[in-house]
Amino acid sequence: MKWIKRIGLALIVLLVVAQFIRPAHTNPPVDPAKELQAPQSVAAILQRSCNDCHSNRTVWPWYANVAPVSWLLADDVKDGRREVNFSEWATFKPTRTARKLKEICEQVEKHEMPMKIYVPLHPDAKLSDADRKTLCDWAKGERERVIAAHPEAAKPPAGRGRA
Repeated sequence: MKWIKRIGLALIVLLVVAQFIRPAHTNPPVDPAKELQAPQSVAAILQRSCNDCHSNRTVWPWYANVAPVSWLLADDVKDGRREVNFSEWATFKPTRTARKLKEICEQVEKHEMPMKIYVPLHPDAKLSDADRKTLCDWAKGERERVIAAHPEAAKPPAGRGRA
């Protein structure tokens, strides 16, 4: 019984010490000239369901200050921004833009985005079938526009094997 108390005390001490290890909760400056320009219907869905992880406009919730959740959250945002950052959209090359538009539709249709772990704490982020259709219709149309202006964007990048 003594060892259970010691383990419990050790866990409490570790949890308290972990609170002093803080990840950066940064939002890099936003240059409106670099941001994604989309119709209001699309922009509203992206803001509600995607921007916390895929833009420099992250709203850090209270639990972003509680370890170890804070570490996981900071890592998810870092990964999300690296994958696609709507605050840097205008800096993408046409090939990347076309690929990301295709991926947006695929992941939304497969219910991979927003992440299942995100939605319970952000119920407004849940996408309806109408939201999915709006995003996919926009992404497909935008991808066609990009490829029409830059035919090379339809080809997968060398060594990547996907468009």
